[in-house]
Amino acid sequence: MRYALRRLLLPAMAALILAGCAGPGMMPGSSGPDAQTLLDQARSQSGQQAAASRLQAAEILARQGDTRQALEIVSQVDGSQLDPALRVRWALVMSDAGLAEKDGWSVVRATDILDSGIAIPSADAQTLRYRRGIALDMIGEPEAAADLLIGLQRDNAPYELNDEIWKPLSRLSPAGLDKLAASSNDTLTQGWVALARLYRSASGDVAGLFDRLDQWRSRYPDHPANRRLPQELSALHQVEGREIDRVAVLLPESGPLANVAKAIRQGMQARLDDARAQGEKVPALTFIDSSQQDIDALYAQATLGGAQAVIGPLSKDKVNQLETRASVPLPTLALNYGEHARNQASGLFQYGLSAEDEARQVAQRAYLDGRRRAGILVPDNEWGSRVLAAFRDRWQRDGGEIASVVSYDPSGSVTQAVSQMLKNGPSKPDMLFLLALPSYARQVPPTLDFYYASKLPVYATSQIYEGTPQPRADHDLNDVQFVDLPWMIPDAAAGGVDALPYATTYRQLATQDDPGLLKLNAMGVDALELARRLPLLQALPSTQVYGATGNLQARDDGRIQRTLPWAVFQAGVPQPLLASPGATLGASESQPTPSGDSGSTSSAATPNGTTAGSDVPGDPLGPAADNARDAATD
Repeated sequence: MRYALRRLLLPAMAALILAGCAGPGMMPGSSGPDAQTLLDQARSQSGQQAAASRLQAAEILARQGDTRQALEIVSQVDGSQLDPALRVRWALVMSDAGLAEKDGWSVVRATDILDSGIAIPSADAQTLRYRRGIALDMIGEPEAAADLLIGLQRDNAPYELNDEIWKPLSRLSPAGLDKLAASSNDTLTQGWVALARLYRSASGDVAGLFDRLDQWRSRYPDHPANRRLPQELSALHQVEGREIDRVAVLLPESGPLANVAKAIRQGMQARLDDARAQGEKVPALTFIDSSQQDIDALYAQATLGGAQAVIGPLSKDKVNQLETRASVPLPTLALNYGEHARNQASGLFQYGLSAEDEARQVAQRAYLDGRRRAGILVPDNEWGSRVLAAFRDRWQRDGGEIASVVSYDPSGSVTQAVSQMLKNGPSKPDMLFLLALPSYARQVPPTLDFYYASKLPVYATSQIYEGTPQPRADHDLNDVQFVDLPWMIPDAAAGGVDALPYATTYRQLATQDDPGLLKLNAMGVDALELARRLPLLQALPSTQVYGATGNLQARDDGRIQRTLPWAVFQAGVPQPLLASPGATLGASESQPTPSGDSGSTSSAATPNGTTAGSDVPGDPLGPAADNARDAATD
């Protein structure tokens, strides 16, 4: 990630102010004491003198390139003990070091000074606004980041902002773009929103995208992005002429996962037909039965058929074979995640519906919400163990504590499991991570209430929701927060069906009664869209797809990471979760910078009771699925 960091200058006047506060160790005209001397000196000082000495020490360390220690020191300075001029300096040092250390929350804390009423020199205020915009994107607030940075560009701030604006802007949902467009009617904002909309609508059709860009240029001739396109858009010329015209799809037509493959294929075909009807250039799909052939024979057949790219295989075993190779014969989007630490194969991307991915996202959000001690309820099978490991790894890496863990019997007593979770840990939990099917999950909040723990926040994965509103059945889940696919929660995720990604395709497929089938249809839709973009994913790893199954982006090893929207049950119905992560934290609390992780398995419920990510039929949380939970396919 590139940041145009403006290193701080130390004006002579500010140095004299600090010299007056730091005591006799710093004489006018001398080089002054080093950072350690100032820190030692601060121990014998109090109030503003001590704060000023520590601030100067942090400045020295930052100039020397030790931004980690500079941030640690300046974070401990109580800004309220500084006079206005020194407080501005404190904000500049802390925001600069925070960006250097990719600690977005420290930058946000420092730049809160912009709303304090303190008189800030114009140049310093612009610097702080710029850094705040970058930091807001770092902590997962792209709408606020884009709005702030566009405002800076409107005010003619002395920064090259096109790339910084494009990064959060390109990640906004359609509803987010609509909100940004409504916030200001000036040509600058409207031009940026129009550029983001055309990129999203045509990025699967590269040739069509260039035509739309020409139309945009004619409409906004004086726009800053017309003078210099964001780097990501300029780099599209690398893939001009490399559009994919034919794709081989490797799916099983027999075996335990044939029904899963059928649902994925249905989603692909529906999206293909819809895109073609809307005038997009789409690839031809050739379906190859992967049930009986080994992976090399499948690639040979695809190559002989003229394929330029491959979707599949679905089998975890086959993906495991591929990811240890140096490369694959054709650019490939596997429909599962391998089990190795990293995908090593050049040209191989991996995509699936991963509950582990969801668990990591839950851990990240709960920590940003200020939770620190997690109680955990997961089923007592292999799948539950893996999801637990994913949550635990992310939670502890961010600094969270595990208060208690209960691996429950899905057919056993909810009361006993909840009682153990509340009582058996080393400390009292301040949140609950729940992995459960709806029938089990609905019993948890009333049981918490029975044990006088009704105010314990509950965070869950998508398995908690069956996929259709059931206000009476889900009433006991009120206030439970969970992540889910945009297509499963259209009102909460996007503000309605019209704002969903691929809304026309959704309407065709959502008429079915089985929500599990719709999940797999959505996976097929996104698999097709990712495959259409394989040249983009190879040339521009930062490419993001706002898809039916979430916001999709390739990790550096080719594994696709999904970020899902949040919802909360209210009156038994999923509603948008309006509070931003971290909203419960005080301004003085230090928070981590969110970072992504890729899942390793797939686990969506399927039409026949199989888990997508499972090789055998059975209850998704029951013993029958323990042995082969992972494969998204055959």
